[in-house]
Amino acid sequence: MSSILRVTVIAIAVGICVLAIVVTLMFGPATAAGPCVVERRTTIAELPEASGLAISRRTPGIIWSHNDSGNESVLHAIDVDGVLRGRVRVPVRTRDWEDVSAGRCPTGDCLYIGDIGDNRQERTSVLIHRVPEPAPGDTETVKPETFKGTYSDGPHNAEGMFVIGEQIFIVTRERIGAIYRATLPRAATFDMTFERIAETPMAAVTDAEASPDETSVVIRTSKVAVVYRAADIVRGGRLPQGFSIPIEGLMEPQGEGIAFDARGTMYLASEGRPWNRGGGFIRLRCALPMPPPAN
Repeated sequence: MSSILRVTVIAIAVGICVLAIVVTLMFGPATAAGPCVVERRTTIAELPEASGLAISRRTPGIIWSHNDSGNESVLHAIDVDGVLRGRVRVPVRTRDWEDVSAGRCPTGDCLYIGDIGDNRQERTSVLIHRVPEPAPGDTETVKPETFKGTYSDGPHNAEGMFVIGEQIFIVTRERIGAIYRATLPRAATFDMTFERIAETPMAAVTDAEASPDETSVVIRTSKVAVVYRAADIVRGGRLPQGFSIPIEGLMEPQGEGIAFDARGTMYLASEGRPWNRGGGFIRLRCALPMPPPAN
């Protein structure tokens, strides 16, 4: 390579680096999203395909997550800074595990594992696995109770799920986020039928979760998170407008999970990038007004 060509190549490389730095400074991830301020942003190597999020009801300061389909059935315990605190195996085989939700159960506090993904909309039923919530230091959960669920109007693809009391809700990942509800059976030998009760105008919903006190529900896409009163969803029918939080400016690689504690802290999870396989984790501090009162 001639010296002139070498200098030219170096100059081009430097120019590209400078341009990349300028673009990052000008168009990098926002430090706020509506009424929310970013408090923590990190990468979790163990969660390259981070999907659902659920705030622990047993262990303060712990959030449960998992990898998407095609990975081991493992619950990952992370703290509020996104640091891995434990890996707990679930002795069950999943087909398309899309979400994990915290909720009550006859034994106290449980985690619900949503094997509800159906990209081709061809599954005759979906599966919900329930286990007593483990401790972060456990190596394996007990054998799950497994409930089989069917939709009253045929198959749907879904990634969002949440639990309120003895009712379990699924939000579809379709052009409109339809909300389906079923009552949890008292024994794993009984099946559930999910009935359509409401819908949101949100397309391609990637997660949903109830607050630990079950008074609010947050539903997200890659672009927006919307907080609803739980009572409005439970009632069914036309939903009042929720409180929207624009999150597209946070530039998640592939936004997936969400959870919040109704006191102003919200957590987001995303899949990693091809050149950085670790999943993304963001903690936000939000000044959220109360959603509109139920009619």
